[in-house]
Amino acid sequence: MEYPGNLFVVAAPSGAGKSSLVKALMELDARVQPSVSHTTRAPRGQEKHGREYFFVSQQEFDAMVAADAFVEWAHVHSHRYGTSKKAIEERMAQGADVILEIDFQGALQIKNIFANAIGIFILPPSWEELRARLERRGEDSADIIDMRMNNAKAEVAHVDKFDFVIINELFDRALFDLKAIVHSQRLKYSAQRRARAETFRALLIP
Repeated sequence: MEYPGNLFVVAAPSGAGKSSLVKALMELDARVQPSVSHTTRAPRGQEKHGREYFFVSQQEFDAMVAADAFVEWAHVHSHRYGTSKKAIEERMAQGADVILEIDFQGALQIKNIFANAIGIFILPPSWEELRARLERRGEDSADIIDMRMNNAKAEVAHVDKFDFVIINELFDRALFDLKAIVHSQRLKYSAQRRARAETFRALLIP
């Protein structure tokens, strides 16, 4: 189904700066709204249920899978994450641009379901910098950081399947690139035709 809103799917290795970039974009652009995913992991820091994620039990997650409530779900770092198809469709139908922070597996599944979804991959400038960022967070043990680094190398191997790539070396530059992608997508013929259908009809554009 065609919706007036756009769907942006942002993936990145853990520590590449995906969440910070998406948060900054939404602070600058009210039309961009998040799609809140469900997860079986526990909240971190100041995270709140229904804001960053819907934190659910394994049993609740199983029930949603059985009800086919997710447009995608995947195992990531020993936990499960899922994206509600209904939540995405409702926001896009209202004309909002929905942005998803998601792992590469989920991103590819989303693009198979939503033909107009725009895939964006965030890369770190180097492996050394990625490890340094993970260490500076102070959230994970050395073993967990090693696991995240190994996972990152597997994730980066799929970067060619995305429409856009941003290298997050300088945050302000990476944010500018992300804003440029969103704005450019809105001006594409197909996106304008979906968002401004009445204007196209009034101008007798078939």
